[in-house]
This record gives sequence, structure tokens and C-alpha cells, in this order.
Amino acid sequence: MKIAVAEIDLSALQHNLKIVKQHAPNSKVLAMLKANAYGHGTTQIAKSLSGADAFGVARLSEAVALRAAGITKPIVLLEGFFEVDELQIISNLGLDTVLHTEQQLQQFIEAKLPRSVTVWLKVDTGMHRLGLPPSLFKDALDKLDQHPNVLGEPILMSHFGCADDVEHSLNDYQFGVFNELKQQHSGECSFANSAAILSFPQSHHHWVRPGIMLYGVSPVLSTLAADFNLRPVMTLKSSVIAIREVKKGQSVGYGATWVATKDTTLAVIAIGYGDGYPRNARNGTPVLVNGQQYPLAGRVSMDMISININNTDSVSVGDEVILWGEKLPIESIADYAETVPYELLCGVTGRVEKRFALGSNEFINQS
Repeated sequence: MKIAVAEIDLSALQHNLKIVKQHAPNSKVLAMLKANAYGHGTTQIAKSLSGADAFGVARLSEAVALRAAGITKPIVLLEGFFEVDELQIISNLGLDTVLHTEQQLQQFIEAKLPRSVTVWLKVDTGMHRLGLPPSLFKDALDKLDQHPNVLGEPILMSHFGCADDVEHSLNDYQFGVFNELKQQHSGECSFANSAAILSFPQSHHHWVRPGIMLYGVSPVLSTLAADFNLRPVMTLKSSVIAIREVKKGQSVGYGATWVATKDTTLAVIAIGYGDGYPRNARNGTPVLVNGQQYPLAGRVSMDMISININNTDSVSVGDEVILWGEKLPIESIADYAETVPYELLCGVTGRVEKRFALGSNEFINQS
């Protein structure tokens, strides 16, 4: 009986990388591995993405762990360094760093590094999260030009705020700002995230930065992964642990939020918010058992959920249950929980066993 297992299909991961390259055949690929590879397991994912050109992480600790695991590809610190002392580690491990503030830029220039570092210079083109103001871009380039800490020429990068919404006016505005910056720069550029890879080929440039699409989730609003020939990498599974008869008028679960409208049968499944299944998934959220969808009945508990199997005899204790993934799109579950697939994937907790497969259910590792 499988209890709270995340099956990670590495062949699906490799398929999705091929889709990235089909859309951006002339670009190098900076694959996003931050947040434990979106909940999928950083080391195994990195080892399975041999076709990527570099990896992106958010924290130095993530990069250190990858180097310790034997990953030798370039690794980019997407938020740069947080303390000046981190620059020595960055240099020693051969990591790339993003520079996105004047303070970071100055600290980087003043540092005495054992060897030079590839720099990604991030400019704010309209998202107003991280990045230098466009007016400071040329000055920053001049300061980094021929500096001994800089390996090669800095890479210009920015980030879309609304690429998931293809018609949003901010996209055109950011395109305009970025194109003006390109005129001041002879080096490589990077702008496209997953949504832009699929929707805005004019943004691909030298480097694309796929994240959620690598893991088989659509990055575009109101679409599913299958719309782009993407395959889900994670399938979250568990098992039925009890069958319960409920009389008309009886409630189920904490808060009595679901009440039977007739005599019916429920199945109890061993998964809950303690595993990362969203507590705010509402009544009716679909759950897949034996190829049939059944609706969530009652509030999600820490360790269990209940589904209404409506007096069927085709569900039994021990039956495998799919919460999202293959045959049950995570995009749909996120809609029912009023969140995004990113949060669901990243929220899978440590007590969920990860099982890695290369397809055909041939599992190669457990962690």
C-alpha cells in the first residue's frame, strides 16, 4: 500500500526539456532548480538534465549542495550574494552571480576574489521586484568592464512580470525597455521564463530560463500542460485506508463543512496538509481512484482526506489514489484550492517519499 508517495518521472522531465529546445532552438538553457527543484528533488533532477547548459538556484546553500553532489555545470545565483563573505565561496566553487543592486555591484567590485566570476547583470524593466534601474545599466557595465573579478562580458538579464497573461500590456512595455538596453550591450542577454518561451519567441535571445514547464505544468493562464505537449513529472499518490457509510444529514470532517444529502459511502485517503495537500482545497476537488474521479468531501485534515464515492463498490481499502499528476492535471487542483501549481509542488513535505523513475514504472532510486 502506497502512503503519500511522489513519483518523479525523469523521462517526462527530459521530454519537457526537448519541448523547451523545440521552442527556443537557438538559445542556451538555464534550467531552474530553486526550491528543491520545485519540490522534485534537486540532485536527481540536476543529474537528469544533462541537456541543460546551466542551472539556476535562489540561495548559495542550494548551489553548494549541487557542487557537493558532483554537479559541474555552471550554476547561477539568481538573487546574487546576501553577504560579502559569500563571494569567496562563489569564486572558489566557480559559481555565477547575479548583480541586481548598486550595493551588490559596489561590493563585488571592491572584493578581492581568488578567481573571476561570470556576472549576470539584472535590470528592472517594469516588474519592480529586483534589478538595477535602466538608467544605471550603462554605468554598471562600465564599472565591470575589464574588471579582474569579471569572467568574460556580463550577461544582461531581466524578468517578465506578466508573461503568463499573454495579452497583458506590461509585456509590451517590458519588451520596449529591454530592447533599448540591448542597444547598449554587445554581450549575451536573457529574458524569457517558461511562459515567454512558449508565447514570446522574440524574447528568447541567448539564454532562456525554463522553470515550471520543465516539471510538466503550464505557465500560461487558463491552459493545461497537455496544450503544449508537456508531461507532468510529479504524480502525487496515496491509498484508500477506510471505507465509511454515512447517513443522510451526517457531516464529515473538521468544522462539519460537508453534509450528506443522502445515504452514501466515503473513502478515506492517507494524505493531508501534513504532506502538502492543500488545506484550502474545497469540497468537490477531484481525486482519481481506479481511473474514476471522485469529489473531495469535507475539510482536509493533517493526515487524511475523504472523498464521496457515492455508494460505488469499485473502490476498496488499499486502492491507489492519484491526487495530481498523470491523468489529473495539477492546474485543476490548484484552481480548486485557489492557488497556483508552483505552491502545490513546492509545498510537498519531507515525509512524502520520492520515487524516481525513467519511465515504465522502473524506479531507480528512493529518497
